[in-house]
Amino acid sequence: MKQMADVGFGMWKVAPEDCERVVMEAIKAGYRHFDCAADYGNEEAVGAGIRAAIEAGLVTREDLWITSKLWNTFHHPDHVEAACRKSLSDLGLDYLDLYLIHFPIALEYVPIETRYPPEWIFDPEADAPEMRRAPVPLHATWAAMEALVDLGLTHQIGVCNYNSGLLHDLMAYAVKKPSVLQIEAHPYLTQEKLIRLAGDYGLKVTAFSPLGALSYLELDMAKQGESVLTEPVVRDIADAHGKTAAQVVLRWGVQRGTAIIPKSSNPGRMRENLAITDFRLTDEEMAAIAALNANRRFNDPGVFCEQAFGLFNPIYD
Repeated sequence: MKQMADVGFGMWKVAPEDCERVVMEAIKAGYRHFDCAADYGNEEAVGAGIRAAIEAGLVTREDLWITSKLWNTFHHPDHVEAACRKSLSDLGLDYLDLYLIHFPIALEYVPIETRYPPEWIFDPEADAPEMRRAPVPLHATWAAMEALVDLGLTHQIGVCNYNSGLLHDLMAYAVKKPSVLQIEAHPYLTQEKLIRLAGDYGLKVTAFSPLGALSYLELDMAKQGESVLTEPVVRDIADAHGKTAAQVVLRWGVQRGTAIIPKSSNPGRMRENLAITDFRLTDEEMAAIAALNANRRFNDPGVFCEQAFGLFNPIYD
């Protein structure tokens, strides 16, 4: 069975007009694992990049691991297959390697023909735009995800942003077990108990935002002083190994057993983020980086849903 590469390339916040170039450059740099989602609004452009790379003979489809995600408005079992087929169509693929439930948050259905991607607000043109929850249980969504595997639309299925309670529950009812848990994880949010639990259940963990605050500064979801790359302990370890601070943090993520999905539009930085296999951190260095944990979550619906969409909607306690 094909294995997901430990270092992938995240497509979140890559502008559609840049995607084809970025995907081509990333493939040239050596990336084979691409993390996509309907909500990123760029899957058509990502698909153009994949197609161009295949036509140029850089890779075959079988060389690539492509992940996409089910958006919140498509949780009802009646809509899961259509959402997956839309991502496949936009990406120009016959199958996904992995399809994930993006958030354990069910929102009221918005037809693809009405607005795509639907994002968080039910009707942006309403006098009082609002985020609307939908009464769809996660077990019903999961059963529809399992059907996608039977249809050959995706080879594996999994979940994002689940906590330990939801993971215990999922593993109790899943007929087809999830293969991947994707969560925010970095030295400021080490998530050690959740990662250990996922491992006990046989799930691979993918860490998004592996460099922490960098992805969130432009969204005003992080402050300038919150960069783990400026931590003295990280810089000292980087100097000791002749590596950059970013490479040390990414190496820490991989060495602790998680896959990581950094992103950069700069070809040099793309290659730098991949160049983390020629050194190893000591146990003491791993522990020193882990000791930076502050349980600082940057991507928290309990914060941004209320701030941006007017509905208090926490999923983490």
